[in-house]
Amino acid sequence: MLALLGSISYHPIVKIHIGPFSISPHGIGIAVGFLLGARLMLPESRRKGIDDELVYALLTRAAIGAIVGARLAYVVNHLGDYTSHPIEIFKIYNGGISLLGGFLGAILLALPKIKAARVSFWKVMDAAAPGMALGVIIGRIGDLIVGDHLGKSTRFFLGYKCPTIHGAIDPNATASPCLAPIVHQTALYDFISAIVLLGVLLWLRRRARYDGFLIMFFAAWYGSMRIVEDFLREDVRHFGLTGSQWTSVVTVAVCLAALVFVRRTPKWGHWDEGPPPAEPVPVSQEEYE
Repeated sequence: MLALLGSISYHPIVKIHIGPFSISPHGIGIAVGFLLGARLMLPESRRKGIDDELVYALLTRAAIGAIVGARLAYVVNHLGDYTSHPIEIFKIYNGGISLLGGFLGAILLALPKIKAARVSFWKVMDAAAPGMALGVIIGRIGDLIVGDHLGKSTRFFLGYKCPTIHGAIDPNATASPCLAPIVHQTALYDFISAIVLLGVLLWLRRRARYDGFLIMFFAAWYGSMRIVEDFLREDVRHFGLTGSQWTSVVTVAVCLAALVFVRRTPKWGHWDEGPPPAEPVPVSQEEYE
């Protein structure tokens, strides 16, 4: 059975051609994942008293921030690829994005709106946490369809057998290079982990917990998985770790410390608890004149 699983292979669909246009299943997976994740967020945000209109505004900002952050993080981690042709930085349609950068960009661009609306940052993020896990799941389906995030050579039973042509590895069959006959398919590992994470988050939110618990649990779990998975990838490394691993190490350390030792909502971000902004004093026509 292990040998059988280890020899499973399929031909990825890197592009879907519709007339003169070509569409990437990877991009479709990201878009659908974002929409379904947003839909999962709405019932919980309503339960927490967050207005739907505000959520829609936050999601619009998050979508823009995710695109910018995902591309920027990838470029920073692979800066050497763009020094000769910096215009390539803006060609996001050629691929090259970072999931963790997308998360960070989405949060940073939505943050000013959350503060201006005087809503708790931690309530918003707890409502979003299961949706973020669902977004990862759907997005990784797109990665699996195109054959992306293929890693190092392996004999692991979930390894991916690369497509061949005339007995040799087909270099154009997958979105990322196949470096050996059977390689780690890290998108599959991330997909499986995110499914378990989503189930745990939905179970955890059934009972009342302090604000911030769910999002910190999500960050600690997902960051830990990325640290492990990136050891199986072939990617640019800085002092032995990828950019995603360095980001994850810091995130996991902070979130685990808060979950284990602090065990309460962080003091920052309680914008729903402060005094309401002062109302402008009306000026009569006589005073104005």
